[in-house]
Amino acid sequence: MAELHLNAPNHPSNSQRRAITALAITAAALIFLLTGVSLWLSYEHLHDVGARHGFADDPIRAWAWPATLDLFYAAGEVLILRAALARRIDWWAISLVVFGAGGSIALNIAGVGAGAQVLDYVVAAVPPVASLLAFGALMNQLYRLLAQQAADTVPTPVGQPEEQTVTAPVTPPMPTAKPAPAPQSQPVQYSDPRCSAIRPLYDADLRPGTKAMRSAILAAGFADCSDGIIRGTLRAEIERHEPHLAQLPPAPVAIGA
Repeated sequence: MAELHLNAPNHPSNSQRRAITALAITAAALIFLLTGVSLWLSYEHLHDVGARHGFADDPIRAWAWPATLDLFYAAGEVLILRAALARRIDWWAISLVVFGAGGSIALNIAGVGAGAQVLDYVVAAVPPVASLLAFGALMNQLYRLLAQQAADTVPTPVGQPEEQTVTAPVTPPMPTAKPAPAPQSQPVQYSDPRCSAIRPLYDADLRPGTKAMRSAILAAGFADCSDGIIRGTLRAEIERHEPHLAQLPPAPVAIGA
């Protein structure tokens, strides 16, 4: 019987990757379809609201009026998508989505009028809510994909190279001779200058945490960056040059800091 290796890495096969990719494409297509249908239904209902309240004699403005909300919503989604690809948070984009989606939901419900049945309000609210949830599902998949890509690109620390042993000739001990000073090693040249701001934190014989490294980066005059870049790129580069630093105990984190 073949021996089972329980510690063997479990990498997905090519067929599994193709299946995962196909499912992701299918889900994205369904989300885009749901978003399009939801926006169309919401836009149609808001047109009817505008036609009943101020634009009855002007069909062009009745059709254009819903865009004052839906274009805020669409622009916010595009800006959130751009911020996600740049691995940052755009609060202006989030505000646009909240304003556009919240206004669309509120006006769709208010457009039903007073005294209607509960199901009438539900029918009016479903399209904008469905559009918002569909966008949230799409962004969730995108954030998972970006997090997986960041984890895959983290460099793994290489093993410490073996030191060459030089055999010196045996000489009688010299009681009065002083040992020669050890040659100073050249400073490490990092590919990212932010590593030089983080490296002094290891002098306390502790492996610094994310908050301490971020404070050192900001104190050195650099811009803020994500936790994944701090741990997966900057700290990984430092410990790749000096592998023994990865074995240091983690620095304690102050509770409530």
